[in-house]
Amino acid sequence: MFFSHLRNLTYPHHLIDLAFLVSDSKDRTLQVLSNMLEEVQADEDAKQPYGEISIIEKDFGQKVNQDVESRHGFAAQASRRKLMAQARNWLLSAALRPYHSWVYWRDVDVETAPFTILEDLMRHNKDVIVPNVWRPLPDWLGGEQPYDLNSWQESETALALADTLDEDAVIVEGYAEYATWRPHLAYLRDPYGDPDMEMEIDGVGGVSILAKAKVFRSGVHFPAFSFEKHAETEGFGKMAKRMQYSVVGLPHYTIWHLYEPSVDDIKHMEEMEQERLAREKEEQEKAEKAKKVKEQFGDASSQWEKDKSDMQNMVTEEKNEAKGVKEIGDKKQAANNDEKPAKKERKEKNDAAFVKKAES
Repeated sequence: MFFSHLRNLTYPHHLIDLAFLVSDSKDRTLQVLSNMLEEVQADEDAKQPYGEISIIEKDFGQKVNQDVESRHGFAAQASRRKLMAQARNWLLSAALRPYHSWVYWRDVDVETAPFTILEDLMRHNKDVIVPNVWRPLPDWLGGEQPYDLNSWQESETALALADTLDEDAVIVEGYAEYATWRPHLAYLRDPYGDPDMEMEIDGVGGVSILAKAKVFRSGVHFPAFSFEKHAETEGFGKMAKRMQYSVVGLPHYTIWHLYEPSVDDIKHMEEMEQERLAREKEEQEKAEKAKKVKEQFGDASSQWEKDKSDMQNMVTEEKNEAKGVKEIGDKKQAANNDEKPAKKERKEKNDAAFVKKAES
């Protein structure tokens, strides 16, 4: 992912020197990094190779586990930020050359960023400038979320909080323990806003920082101690502002950080998977039950057709029987009607004979 971004940067590669720091690593990071860089430098496309490349190995005694919960847990933040500041300063002092005009810091786990990001940020001609940083989320978590909360404007609440803390305390954003009520660059994003709109800030996040080299040459660095109750990149922003350098953020110019599921996210995903398996099991049981019923009682549709046919036959037979009874009744009625005139005629004859006999 990181090397895809390197290959796609539109700023002339031969004008860019690369420097990497590998520290406290127990895996194949160094070997993989070396192999990938060799591939880039050996590319047949003349536009791909970069200028000078430095890989520096230096361990700082990192004791914090590298899972997402350990790295982002509140308890580890102060010591972790100070350690990261040491690493940044070490890399900077080893890699910065007299002819460098800009220094660009970039996390390796940036997932999506414009290929023109260097030109886009340089165009503002600010001493220190950062983009907005969000991250994609699964649909069931909302789809997207502000990621880097370390770019902010100072607030009166935070200044008052700082006055109550110990000298070595380090304020960190995004934790309930430190309610600063600062305006965060991340929360001011408008997807349809002007990407060139600038916002003055005091603290800066470290995902993507472009700074003029003169800022570092003048003594501004990443404090590995509590500087105005901040350390590392936020302390860097504070120090740059103290030395009258311009520090700005671009609320509507957004890059996207890789999504790393938290322990709660993983737990929720496991619950969703269990629910899915339960639904599949229930559907399978229903299908098996329906199959058994079908096998036991046969095809219900054909049985219904047979029953329907039998009912129709019964109705037809009843109609035919009723019709036959009516025909018989009609015949009897006709016969009776034929007998009545004959009886009447006989009666009239008998009556006539009786009268005639009486007269005689």
